[in-house]
Amino acid sequence: MNKAVREIDPNSDAAIAARVDPRPIEEIGAKLGVPVDALFRYGHYKAKIALDFARRAEVRADGKLILVTAINPTPAGEGKTTTTIGLGDALARAGKKVAIALREPSLGPVFGSKGGATGGGHSQIIPMQDINLHFTGDFHAISAAHNLLAAAIDNHVYWGNALDIDTRRINWRRVVDLNDRALRSVVVGLGGPANGFSREDGFDITVASEVMAIFCLARSLNDLEERLGRMVVAQTRARQPVTASQLKITGSMTALLRDAFQPNLVQTLEGTPAFVHGGPFANIAHGCNSVIATRTALGLADYVVTEAGFGADLGAEKFLDIKCRQAGLAPSAVVIVATVRALKMHGGVAQKDLGPENVEAVQRGAGNLVRHIENMKAFGVPVVVAINRFTSDTPSEIAAIEAACAAVDASVHLCSHWADGSAGAVALAEEVVSLTQQASNFSPLYESGLPLVQKIETIARRIYRAGGVSIEPGALKKLSEFEAMGYGDLPICMAKTQYSFSADPTRRGTPEDFILPIRDVRLSAGAGFVVALCGEVMTMPGLPSHPAAENIFVDETGFIGGLS
Repeated sequence: MNKAVREIDPNSDAAIAARVDPRPIEEIGAKLGVPVDALFRYGHYKAKIALDFARRAEVRADGKLILVTAINPTPAGEGKTTTTIGLGDALARAGKKVAIALREPSLGPVFGSKGGATGGGHSQIIPMQDINLHFTGDFHAISAAHNLLAAAIDNHVYWGNALDIDTRRINWRRVVDLNDRALRSVVVGLGGPANGFSREDGFDITVASEVMAIFCLARSLNDLEERLGRMVVAQTRARQPVTASQLKITGSMTALLRDAFQPNLVQTLEGTPAFVHGGPFANIAHGCNSVIATRTALGLADYVVTEAGFGADLGAEKFLDIKCRQAGLAPSAVVIVATVRALKMHGGVAQKDLGPENVEAVQRGAGNLVRHIENMKAFGVPVVVAINRFTSDTPSEIAAIEAACAAVDASVHLCSHWADGSAGAVALAEEVVSLTQQASNFSPLYESGLPLVQKIETIARRIYRAGGVSIEPGALKKLSEFEAMGYGDLPICMAKTQYSFSADPTRRGTPEDFILPIRDVRLSAGAGFVVALCGEVMTMPGLPSHPAAENIFVDETGFIGGLS
């Protein structure tokens, strides 16, 4: 890397964060009534909350839950995490007892395309360098637990295969928390009999692991181990399911996850408490932070601001249909984030042409926002729109968004939290507080007893506006098998591109009446859902031509630059 690239931009997220003196983590915990003896410190500014304290707190989970989601993401950027943090800070600025609940960043996107996932500008969580990299080691523990099970499966077959596992039907792949397309399909066991048996295998990214999903949905260590035991990892030659519990390894997996399962506590630049715990992807998993962290926050704060990954068609739908269903949660309000620039892209403008005013493109692209508003209202929850402001936005473009939202009875707030911190989201915070005082009529999109195919069709038609669903014959057969095995009541976790309502990432805006292709389905019995793989979505991403890793460096003081 040349020296020019290594120079620290004083306006970068990392530089802005470095200019703030964090408060000792004990002070942050005290804002929520967390005693010092319930904090396990990882340095001065981050800590885990003792599980016994968290369990006592989450029993009182009666705070107001605010979900922040967004339009379908574009390369122009939306700023969902930044808005979540800015809103939390604004609520604290107004004197509310508030906590933020976020996911941990995955190293895949950090070194791939994003370069960091801790907010931006003056709305960040800190210590941002730690959080973006190894943090408290949670993802390493999840990777180790997952791969221990993979090793146990191969070891069981090597030592006689008492369970009669069909080696052609082992569905438990290995994981690593990096983007590495070369690992999507591999052959293991080469080198002769001493190395086991040769078979096709592959890697997923750690955030796509069912262990990660279970980690984020479990309510206790006992629940965690029971869910791990229910995971279906293979089939016998008689086509019967083989579960992790039959391999007698779930106790060791739980031991690896024990410390990681305790929620992490950090702070924003303004000292607002933030729980950052777990990190399943929203395009190939359910995309929400851990239930134990969310419920602990709700037991300690009057207002909890959380986010769900990617657009509302993915993260928010799964938050509402999977996480809330399993955890007994009900959001009091939903905030949908949009930017003028992103709506221009949904309106057909190329990224290189986003600078000049283009009201017509904003009007066309606003249809994407309107559809998300309609979808969220269908769950019976009050909705407000936050426009994450850029300096290039014009009054006419903003007025076009306001007019589109007014047509579906949704209020809009222009926010400048990136530049101004909490002061830039005061009006949004006031609106959110008002909305949480209204009665919420929240209910999931579908009933648990609906057949699996009909659940898929319901999501496709009502959320994506598809004209129909095309399910591959092999996937249809699996769905019937899942129902015969007693898994018909599980919710659906749709795995599809985040860039479009459809399965085609190039179809921005408001596509409708398309056919949604379901190429495969997977049973996640431990997590408690069935994954439907749409189109060409990948469970192991690849690096882009110029990954963000090329811009990350460490200077002589130990400062890490290039994270943003």
